[in-house]
Amino acid sequence: MAASAAQEVRLIGGRWKRTPLAVPALPGLRPTPSRVRETLFNWLGQDLSGWRVLDAFAGSGALGFEAASRGAQSVCMLERHPVLVQSLRAMQTKLKATEVQVVQTDALAWMQRLSGTAPAFDLVLLDPPFDDDLFAAALQAARHCVPVGGWIYLEAPEATDTVPDLRLHRQGRAGAVHYHLFQRVAGGDDVSRRPVAG
Repeated sequence: MAASAAQEVRLIGGRWKRTPLAVPALPGLRPTPSRVRETLFNWLGQDLSGWRVLDAFAGSGALGFEAASRGAQSVCMLERHPVLVQSLRAMQTKLKATEVQVVQTDALAWMQRLSGTAPAFDLVLLDPPFDDDLFAAALQAARHCVPVGGWIYLEAPEATDTVPDLRLHRQGRAGAVHYHLFQRVAGGDDVSRRPVAG
């Protein structure tokens, strides 16, 4: 859904609870709604201390800053749009969020380059532009970024539950957005590296 005017969303948990995040007025930018973020972090557990998080297609940064607010050890935000990169870096500076790194890059290509390397993240957050149909490719690339037991969150316009090496842990819907939490598995091994609530 295209934004027609600058707006803001607020972080809902952790040390920066109620902090507003600016949302630049750009077509197609859809910050994850508060109730969806609340559900996601209820699924994951409220304390992400020690977690390494990748926020691909970061956009407004609502998901990544929410993870950092809840104690994530590191959050790498990938965003290619220069206006959004500038906004993310301004918020990083404002919050003195030293655990957050903002990288101006194509998120899909960046993740694909990690194929064949040791998994670097415990959680990958995927909210690709709905008009670009990157969902299957993004999930495929994200699989290389987490170890067995790691977590991948996806927002998409349609529900999906069949992905190689990923087990659907939870899913929900808010309006036109379907949101999913997958866990990477191997050989039917569903042992979690990071326990989750619920």
